[in-house]
Amino acid sequence: MNAPISRDRRFAPEALAALEGELASRFAERAVVNLSIREQHGHGEGLADAALPDVVVFPHTNEEVAEVVRACAAHRVPVIAFGVGTSLEGHVAAIHGGVCIDLSQMNRVLEVNAEDLDCRVQAGVTREQLNAELKGTGLFFPIDPGANATLGGMAATRASGTNAVRYGTMRENVLGLTVVTPEGRIVRTGGRARKSSAGYDLTRLYVGSEGTLGIITEVSLRLHGVPEAVSAAVAQFPGLREAVQTVIAAMQMGIPVARIELLDEVQMDACIRYSKLEGYEAKPTLFFEFHGTADGVAEQAGLMQQIAAEHGGGEFRWAVAQEERSALWKARHNAYYAALALKPGSFGFSTDACVPISRLADCVLETREDIDATGLICAIVGHVGDGNFHVLVLFDPNDPAERAKADEFAKRVSMRAIAMGGTCTGEHGVGIHKLDALRAEHGEAVELMARVKRALDPLDIMNPGKTVPL
Repeated sequence: MNAPISRDRRFAPEALAALEGELASRFAERAVVNLSIREQHGHGEGLADAALPDVVVFPHTNEEVAEVVRACAAHRVPVIAFGVGTSLEGHVAAIHGGVCIDLSQMNRVLEVNAEDLDCRVQAGVTREQLNAELKGTGLFFPIDPGANATLGGMAATRASGTNAVRYGTMRENVLGLTVVTPEGRIVRTGGRARKSSAGYDLTRLYVGSEGTLGIITEVSLRLHGVPEAVSAAVAQFPGLREAVQTVIAAMQMGIPVARIELLDEVQMDACIRYSKLEGYEAKPTLFFEFHGTADGVAEQAGLMQQIAAEHGGGEFRWAVAQEERSALWKARHNAYYAALALKPGSFGFSTDACVPISRLADCVLETREDIDATGLICAIVGHVGDGNFHVLVLFDPNDPAERAKADEFAKRVSMRAIAMGGTCTGEHGVGIHKLDALRAEHGEAVELMARVKRALDPLDIMNPGKTVPL
């Protein structure tokens, strides 16, 4: 079981008792105080720390979410939104106790407008569920963070993933939202038009707010046409520098690669063992995917192969059939679990950073040198087409000194990226782990963020202690 975070409760026991009674009366078995359910909702994916909520509520409608929030506001009890718990920076830990609103049962696809290439879904719909619903329409939703996350959670954390280099992030693909505000009002932002100059862009304010300004209950999304042709390839390199320089050259030439993923030698070794990838070596490796017309895909692939060869890349191994591509990307998406298997009994966490593409080689190589100096077992993976990479850090949960070493290393990854003109997080978000890095990155602008938080959530009940330091 995960270790508990010490909590600073902000409300009196009698306030919680009164609130629990109200929620039980209104929601019956959908308001849960069972310890095992609370434990499941006290941490995200891959975190070694947990902070349990006092109650977990499973609403079915926008109005029910609003009811819960109004009750919490009346008693000044914190509210934490929960999808399926795949976040990585402590977003769902109830560090001040309170009520967890689990949105997983709000899982209906509300409308699909094929002619306009958009749809509207409840927040609990997962990306895999949406794409299953879209089969036969000729459309798909491309944002793929790896985990089968809920679309509400993906909007709240401004997620992206393997396809971001071509299709963008959630920021570019969310058209509008339905949000429950801290006082329990239901508001709708954005719309189905592809552009608008009407008023403040509230949609972009809530996308990436990590549940600290309101609870996202519905999401309107941009869809994309399924490409006529898709092919994938794998190329291995003698060193990290050669692999990263290949990516930089491809991006500078403007080759429209759909996915370009880096696995260093440690991560590749783990994936070979865990996913039974045959015929590969434990070397720095790039996974590519190309989308478009048959002729366009062939041209992109040929250019990419030429660039890789110029940088010492080995033979391209192609995966054109759907089954082959699925196996390849499944191995990539299982990278976290593959890395954990390198050190049985260990805990792991993933940190990410993003830098301008021209500094990617410097940042990745310096990070690898830092890993080697620490003696920790860490693997580097990355959506390197947009300068974003991740480090999976393993440590012994029973060794406080090793945990401290892992935490200090993660801080250096953030600060190194910021010093190179980048950001402390390209897609994981801030949560509770990167508040200091946020200050280092944005300076005085953090106070403006804090003013927005205070203005919209004056009682500080929406996921308090996360995202923006107050």
